[in-house]
Amino acid sequence: MKKFLAMLLCGSMIFGLAACGGGAANTSDGGSDAAETAEAGEATHKVGFILNSSINDGGWGTACYTDLTAAVDADPDWELAYTDSLSQDGYYDAMVAYCNEGFDLIYAPGGEYTDAVMQVAEEYPDVKFALLNGGEDIPASAKNENVTCLLPDATQIGWIAGALAGLASETGTIAFIGGMELTTTLAKYEGYVEAAQYVAEKEGKTVSALDAVYANSFDDSSKGIEFANAMIEQNADVFFGDASAVDSGARQAIDEYNEKQGEIKVFDIAQPADFLGQNDCIIGSQVTDNSSLLSLVLKSVADGTFKAEVTYGDLENGVLSIGALSDSLSKDVQDKYLAYIEEMKNGTFMS
Repeated sequence: MKKFLAMLLCGSMIFGLAACGGGAANTSDGGSDAAETAEAGEATHKVGFILNSSINDGGWGTACYTDLTAAVDADPDWELAYTDSLSQDGYYDAMVAYCNEGFDLIYAPGGEYTDAVMQVAEEYPDVKFALLNGGEDIPASAKNENVTCLLPDATQIGWIAGALAGLASETGTIAFIGGMELTTTLAKYEGYVEAAQYVAEKEGKTVSALDAVYANSFDDSSKGIEFANAMIEQNADVFFGDASAVDSGARQAIDEYNEKQGEIKVFDIAQPADFLGQNDCIIGSQVTDNSSLLSLVLKSVADGTFKAEVTYGDLENGVLSIGALSDSLSKDVQDKYLAYIEEMKNGTFMS
């Protein structure tokens, strides 16, 4: 059975590694007991995963953990450990702990980890680092050439959600909630708005977007509830977000609003995995298959071909796609949406 490691995060930032069969366990809530080995044997390579939200947040954290798990599952030479629910000042210490334990690769799933990754990468030249949604200039600026960036096309991600929003909105007002004002998040918002407006115009209607709001957090679900309620009051009827657990809070508020109305009148478009059915308000999902990008990184580390470079993902190479669509959408809307996705794939969308 594949072995996974678990990281025990103590209040003093002393970590104990553990192995457990069949999955990774995490006790990053300040526990102090040393984790015990559940299965003997060591894999050839180890990857450490850090996360500022929970792997069980039902959004970004869950999807990123699932993608990494899938990549590790497919390669028997690798095993995985993770530390989740980290505050910003904990990124550095968590990565250093993995480096000191002899890990080969550290994976950080977002641009907000960039400063910490670059600092640790400079201090540990023999460890490799993979940064999701890092800037295109990051690999070249890594002094030890040990940082690679995985970069799904943020504009296309916005388009995928925006096209559906433009078709689905009935009030003509759409909303966006971000975790932090990152470059990739801004690109998603801009793509979301331009695609929604383009599609709406094609349908003979007008759609406008409320200004994006930012929680300055990825784990504060109460912010999502607050933002969603305020934006619903401003007539928004389709939401898209880039804020992990904050998005989950927004969906909770939307579901509660719809329940009071006696019908689903406000919708949400999820990302980066297919979350249809998780909340009644979800009508579709933008899906990012980061496991395919991560598999390339794992292979390159294992065979010694790792490079400080950017690996891109888009609709054309299958890293980006759409999830299942809600039955609440008419067949006409679904057909039109699928046609727009094909245009995005072949490069004719908005051309």
